[in-house]
Formats: sequence, C-alpha cells, structure tokens
Amino acid sequence: MQIEVISSVNEAQADRFTHRTVIVIDVLRATSTIVAALEAGAASILPVETVLEARALQCGEHVLAGERFCRKIPGFDLGNSPEEFTPAAVGGKRVVLTTTNGTRALHKAMRADYVLAGSLNNAAACAAAAAELRRDIVLLCAGSHNEFALEDGLCAGLLISELRRISPTVIEMNDLGAAMLGYYRSSGERLRDMLLGSTTGRKLIKNGNARDVDHCCRINTSSIVPRLQGDSLCQT
Repeated sequence: MQIEVISSVNEAQADRFTHRTVIVIDVLRATSTIVAALEAGAASILPVETVLEARALQCGEHVLAGERFCRKIPGFDLGNSPEEFTPAAVGGKRVVLTTTNGTRALHKAMRADYVLAGSLNNAAACAAAAAELRRDIVLLCAGSHNEFALEDGLCAGLLISELRRISPTVIEMNDLGAAMLGYYRSSGERLRDMLLGSTTGRKLIKNGNARDVDHCCRINTSSIVPRLQGDSLCQT
C-alpha cells in the first residue's frame, strides 16, 4: 500500500486521486463536524463550495450550516461547531455544509474512487474502512487559507500509524507522510496543547470556540466513517 500526504487543498491536483482512496482531513473543524453530524443522526451531508450554492438549496428539508473565517454565516441554521450538531438540530435531516477549507477539499477529491472524511475523532475507524477498500491512499489535509495546518498534519500522522498497525502489507509513504508520522508520535500528551496553540486553534479561542478544540482533539471517540456517495457524505 502506498500513502501520499498532501499538505493543503492548494497543493491538490485531481489527477493524483485517480484509482485511489482519498481521506480528507480538516480537524478544525469541517471533518470533525461531519462526523458529529452523522453521529447525531443526520441523514447526509451535502458539501458545497460557496455560500451562494448553499443558499440556493435552502428549504424546509435542509439544514444550512457553515462558516467563513471561523464565524457562522449570517442567516444559516448552524455554524461549523461540532457541538451544535445535536439530534434535535439535525436528526433525520440533510445538512448543506459550506466551510472555508474543508468543503473545498472534499470537492477537489471527487475524482477519487472513494472519498472518506477523517478526523482525530474517527481515525481508527477511518483507517480500517480505507484499508478494506484496497486502494492506495491519499491523505488530503485541507489546511487553512491554502497553507498547511498543524492539526491536519497530526491527524495524517495518526491515520498512518493506524494503517501501519492494521495493514498486512508493507506501507510506503512520501516524505511528508513520514514526517507527519514522526510528528504525531512525538506529540504524546501534548496534542491538545498543540491544537490550542495552532493558528486555527488560536482563532477559534479568540472567537469563543475553545470547546470546539477540546471536542476535535479527542482521539478515536467515534466509529462513524463519512463516505462520499454521489454528491453527499453518508455513514458507512
């Protein structure tokens, strides 16, 4: 099995995804929120790239959710905090989601054979699901504003660690993958503090969303693996 880590959505080229499984990572917060939404009973998540696309889909059957620059979009039902996605808010409903980075990354990945949403919360389950698909794997870090995001790199390292643990074959990875594996292994009990001190973590704290960072830094707390089916993410 070969694993390639891509540092940000800006570095992603669609032809690199052909015949592969792509795990999109946006720890703070899109993929963590997608996991939370499906865990709360959402029927599906429709990722869209722009606010205008989301507004065009506004109807009684849909929940509009999203953020720009870490803030809830005016007029939307929900923002991008995993804490907002409760059974009362999204149970049985389709969520239309647009975010600054994560939903862009999901759209970039759509040429892949399979697209999964990965986070620290569901890393073990996501790695197991990806391994069962028997494809080489791309870990696409969404990043932040076209730059690498520390928290996504840590998650990539955790996913590689989980894949190495369960894979019966030798895993080869690119240099960034090897670096992120080492980075994750060295984080130890400092992982939460590292997320709090990251660029995105500091922005969230400044905006009063420190609890989101606490939620998103929990490792392997969910067995939900969001998988793209058609244009929407559903629970596998």
